[in-house]
Amino acid sequence: MDRRTKEQIVSELHEKLKEARLGVLTSFSGMSVKKMEALRNVLRKSNSEVKVVKNTLLGIASKETGFSVLADHFQWPIAVVLSYKDPVEPTKVLIDFAKKNPELEIKIGALDGKILTRGDLNILAELPSRDVLLGKLVSVMAAVPTSFVTVLSGVPRNFVQVLSAYCDKKKTLN
Repeated sequence: MDRRTKEQIVSELHEKLKEARLGVLTSFSGMSVKKMEALRNVLRKSNSEVKVVKNTLLGIASKETGFSVLADHFQWPIAVVLSYKDPVEPTKVLIDFAKKNPELEIKIGALDGKILTRGDLNILAELPSRDVLLGKLVSVMAAVPTSFVTVLSGVPRNFVQVLSAYCDKKKTLN
C-alpha cells in the first residue's frame, strides 16, 4: 500500500471515529468471509459498521478522537465495530453474534471516550433500546398531566355530589 492510500484511509477513518459514539474492538481470527459478511449485514441494520484496519493506521486515525483511549489495545488483528447513534442495539447484535460464532471475540470498547470492558458491554446490551426508553419517557410524561387533571376535576365533582346529596335530603324532608 502506498503512502497516499494510507493517508486517505487514515483520513476517512479519523472522520468516522469522530462521528461514532461507540467503538468495539473484536478479534476475528478463523472467521469465514461468509460469516463476516453476515455480521456486516446485521450491523448495518442497526446503523453501525465493521472496519478491518491495520493497527498502525487505526492508532494514527484515533488521535484526537474519543477512541484514543483504546490505543494500548491495538495489538492483535482486529476489526472495529463503529456505531453512530444508539449504542445499545449494535452491542446486542454483536454479543448475540459472538455467542453463535465463537471465532468472533469481543475484546474491549469505548463509548463517548470512556473505556468499556467486556462486562460493561454485556451490561450495555441488556439495556432497553433508545426507542423503548423514549416510549417509557413519553408515557411517564403523559401520565403526569392526566393525573393532575384527574385531581383537579375531583374537587368540583365532589362539590357537585355534596350539593346533589343536600338537594336530595331537602326533597325528602319536604
